[in-house]
Amino acid sequence: MILKMNIHSSKVFFALFLAFSCLCVQLEAQLRVGFYCNSCPLAERIVREEVMKGFMNDKGIAPGLVRMHFHDCFVRGCDGSVLIDSTSSNTAEKDSPANSPSLRGFEVIDNAKTRLESQCKGVVSCADILAFAARDSVAITRGQSYNVPSGRRDGRVSSESEVLQNLPGFSFNVDQLTQNFANKNLTQEEMVTLSGAHTLGRSHCTSVGSRLYNFNGTNGPDSTLESKYAGQLQQQCPEGSTDSSLVVSMDPQTPFVTDVNYYQDLLANRGLFTSDQTLLSNSNTANEVNQNARNQFLWMRKFAAAMVKMGQIEVLTGNAGEIRANCRVIN
Repeated sequence: MILKMNIHSSKVFFALFLAFSCLCVQLEAQLRVGFYCNSCPLAERIVREEVMKGFMNDKGIAPGLVRMHFHDCFVRGCDGSVLIDSTSSNTAEKDSPANSPSLRGFEVIDNAKTRLESQCKGVVSCADILAFAARDSVAITRGQSYNVPSGRRDGRVSSESEVLQNLPGFSFNVDQLTQNFANKNLTQEEMVTLSGAHTLGRSHCTSVGSRLYNFNGTNGPDSTLESKYAGQLQQQCPEGSTDSSLVVSMDPQTPFVTDVNYYQDLLANRGLFTSDQTLLSNSNTANEVNQNARNQFLWMRKFAAAMVKMGQIEVLTGNAGEIRANCRVIN
């Protein structure tokens, strides 16, 4: 039923896409909606088709692509550097413990790039493909679609050492999260809004084990976890397990639907990570959680706007960077 509804929603989105994707709207940093209307008019359609194919084969592709866009933008800006493969002389971002094996959907980007290079060689950047794919992943999981300003260029540097310095950690408190997002010119409200992306997808047990067993030397789980939920997580994630294949849904009810269950779970003390549950520890962020939990339409609008703003972090435009022929390799 969910897949059927998602496909229907995506058809509606596609119709709107055809009508509006080539409206040119200038935004910050020389990005604009409809950037490829003349140079590669089928660009966004091709990306959307590849996201659809990937999602029909594996629903985990959608949350993987949303997360990949976030991880790309927070390290060196939205320049597609997370897509670059490691070499014998350099360990790239994608091989950081924060990215591997959690990021998914690289093959979707590869497939879209291959088609785009045959259609309009050397025109569409990998960074823009990733931004389009994240938007389409939100739409296909019943979230609100949005116009993606494009014109990004691809970066030529990707270093594992920069990842943990820039990405927020699972154990961050609300002050650390606020500062981390402020470093990227995102507000505290936008931080709470974008945290709602945790309504999609799954996490590896290795990322939550510290909350479940002997938390801070207590010989038990984190006391902020609702006890029944903590027990369920302990069943799914045995103590001391290092099996990277063990995963838990971040939103147990609807892990492949973009909705506000994430915020409702927080109010019930069922936030998976410390960085989730900490949003209730501050009056301002707790108010945002309550507001989002009560009004899905409002949160979806804010989420779409925050994704657009995030997608403009430190972008390369004009003559900066390059247009990679292969998203995994610097030209």
